[in-house]
Amino acid sequence: MMQYPKIPGSKYAPRKSCIAFNKCDGSNMRYEWSKKRGWYKFGSRNQMIDTSHSFLGEAIPLFLSKYAEPLEKVFRTHKKYKDIDKYTVFCEFFGKESFAGMHKEKDPKDIVLFDIWKFKYGFIGPKDFVKDFGHLEIPKVVYEGVLTGKFADDVRNSVYDVNEGVVCKGGSGGKKDVWMCKIKTHAYMQKLKEVYQDNWQQFWES
Repeated sequence: MMQYPKIPGSKYAPRKSCIAFNKCDGSNMRYEWSKKRGWYKFGSRNQMIDTSHSFLGEAIPLFLSKYAEPLEKVFRTHKKYKDIDKYTVFCEFFGKESFAGMHKEKDPKDIVLFDIWKFKYGFIGPKDFVKDFGHLEIPKVVYEGVLTGKFADDVRNSVYDVNEGVVCKGGSGGKKDVWMCKIKTHAYMQKLKEVYQDNWQQFWES
């Protein structure tokens, strides 16, 4: 099952056109669909899970109730996607009180679709993702244009209405074409330092 790649910072990202999405602060989840078996594999970022998982298990029925049917409709009927046999869908699982991938048990959770991998092709490009899946709930588009140093600084300085930061994505789609980078706010970094003190960097880089 496809694992989501580690997203680098913006230092070496191309200064090219991109779409910057709000970065939700939660746990990275993955869901695999095939034409023959439907939704049949589920996982966190690093392990396969089922509904018995102690704190991520609820992310499975939550996803299935919110996204399973409308995503399958696109996969089976849209001219760009109907010839692909398999997809891995990536979502963020979080609550209002989630922080750095940690969750509170009684805090109501939500799940948001943020990326899709086409089998034998690669990630769907950001423009197609917004155009073809924007009718579903996806992260807020914060910015669209050339990735510049000023934009990165503005994100870090909380000029934009984001909490953790943004993920910038560029390219038209495919294994070698789509590029990504993340930019986090100074305010989020400060909160990590306050909560995790000497261990804050492991959460900053995750």
